[in-house]
Order: sequence, then structure tokens, then C-alpha cells
Amino acid sequence: MKKFSVFIVIIFSAIVYLFAQTGTVDIKASVQRGKKVYTQYCLACHQADGGGVPRMNPPLQKTEYVLGDKKRLINIVLKGSNDPIEINGEEYVNPMASHAHLSDQQIADVLTFVRNSFGNKASGITPAEVKQARAKK
Repeated sequence: MKKFSVFIVIIFSAIVYLFAQTGTVDIKASVQRGKKVYTQYCLACHQADGGGVPRMNPPLQKTEYVLGDKKRLINIVLKGSNDPIEINGEEYVNPMASHAHLSDQQIADVLTFVRNSFGNKASGITPAEVKQARAKK
């Protein structure tokens, strides 16, 4: 019986591990965790509604920057940005600091939160995607 129990634990662990490696995201849980990261690190510049600050900090609401290329979005969080950015015909000039100090999970969660808040609806971002982008730095 003990061997059977150990076998079940090993099988269950393997299933959990494989599920984590498939790149699937539990959107609801990730959004909940990501909201906390957003509140701590992003809210001051991008505002509670994700609307940003005109000509300074870009909005996160229904923009191609948020809903489009995941790698570009991940890299902005990892590396920051000092270049002006044009979104929906308006230029934003405030630099964004690197947030590479955040874990892969935190970055995946906050970006999944942003991509699924403020009127946005997009696929989640996985820690594996962040890890891959971080490795290419």
C-alpha cells in the first residue's frame, strides 16, 4: 500500500509538472496575483484605470502595445524604456524603469492582469515566456 501511495504521489507530481510546462495560464489566479503587483509597481504611473497620464505615461487600455506582441511587452518590463513611444497617435515621453528585479512569475502575472483588465481581453503570459525573454537579454 505504501508503494502504491508513493506511486500516486509521483504520478500526480509529474502531471502537475507537465501541466506547468505546457505554457497554460490560470488566467483568474494570475490576474488576482498580478493586480497586487500592478498596485505596488505600476499604478502610480499608469493609474488605477490603466489610462496613463497624457503625453507622459502611456495608457494600457485596448492598445496594440498591450494586446499585441507578448515578447515586446515582456521586454519593456524587463529592460524599461527611455525612448518616446507613440500610441494611438499620441507620443509619451516619460522613461519607464526596468522591473527586472521582479520574478518571472510576478512579471507574467502583472502582464496577464494588464492584458485582461481595463477593457482588455487577451491571452495570458507564462513565467516560461518571461524566462525565455530574460535569457535573451
